Amino acid sequence: MLSKRFCRIAGNWTKVLKRSNENIKTTLNLVQSMILLAEKGDAEREDIGCGILYGIIRDAAYKIKKLAESEREAHVKKGKWP
Repeated sequence: MLSKRFCRIAGNWTKVLKRSNENIKTTLNLVQSMILLAEKGDAEREDIGCGILYGIIRDAAYKIKKLAESEREAHVKKGKWP
């Protein structure tokens, strides 16, 4: 049985770009969207509650971004990042 890291393409078993790398890329795109939303929401807020909400979103985005970048670096060091 072949590892989950391989799939059949055009009749050949080929190593696929690791799904975990794609998930990290998606995460980094998501946090960029979260940061933009937090900035926009904070600029357009109508009350303190909204400010708290967008502050939490911004804080969470930067924490997630830091973790995702650390994981990406770990994959690079292991030679598992294209």
